[in-house]
Amino acid sequence: MSRRRISAVVTALALSAAVPVLVPTSSASAATCSSYPNWEAGRAYVTGDIVRYTDGNAYIAEHDNPGYDPVISTWYWQPYNCDSGTQIGDFVVSEAQFNQMFPNRNGFYTYSGLVAALDAYPGFANTGSDETKKQEAAAFLANVSHETGGLVYVVEQNTANYPNYCDWSQPYGCPAGQSAYYGRGPIQLSWNFNYKASGDALGIDLLNNPWLVENDSAVAWKTGLWYWNTQSGPGSMTAHNAMVNGAGFGQTIRSINGSIECDGGNPAQVQSRVTTYQQFTQILGVSTGDNLYC
Repeated sequence: MSRRRISAVVTALALSAAVPVLVPTSSASAATCSSYPNWEAGRAYVTGDIVRYTDGNAYIAEHDNPGYDPVISTWYWQPYNCDSGTQIGDFVVSEAQFNQMFPNRNGFYTYSGLVAALDAYPGFANTGSDETKKQEAAAFLANVSHETGGLVYVVEQNTANYPNYCDWSQPYGCPAGQSAYYGRGPIQLSWNFNYKASGDALGIDLLNNPWLVENDSAVAWKTGLWYWNTQSGPGSMTAHNAMVNGAGFGQTIRSINGSIECDGGNPAQVQSRVTTYQQFTQILGVSTGDNLYC
């Protein structure tokens, strides 16, 4: 797992009368938002039920549940576009494909958490042709696989490094403590200024509560997507732009680790990332594209 001093780019995140009958998924595309009943705490729901929550948005039950709050449980509920009849955050990687990519993953890195995080950056794996969308998804997942040992590690394993990620020259300091800003999540977010920048972009106070990244799967995935979509790191472009503009997978490696791996810095690490990317594109049934190496 690599340590990077990431430049802070802040991207703003923007995160009814009811009828008494629940509308099943099969008829959703023909319905409008006003067709769905208000969510009721403690009422039993089954997979496919669609409700309107107090925030005015619709949610679809992903699993049977006894009335859990839709905005708290991403396992049981997902945001729903009631006008188009599609789940918000539909992803080009299915849950079965995700499980195939990460057969030994830590249970913390849930597929539902990843899908719940997609609304933070709707252009991710949703820009360009179907081939480009799948290539970007494979590229992101290949890189996070490399960073986390196949989605096994949630936090940095070398605890001796923990006190090193506090930059006291920042005006906000390290309110969570000297040793609180170690690597966490799929991109192993580290340093107080990165927790501040990503938290500001996502509308989450990660500077004061960095532990959210290791305790909330959706938050962890969002920090990975924040880096992927907004940070060029030691490269000249974001990893997202590299994939959607044809620069290729090699440039995503440069955006993450630069000359530490690229330009002969560590060919074995580059090859590891490329091999994983090739495996993941094969699972998705898509070509790798050009420029695999950096």
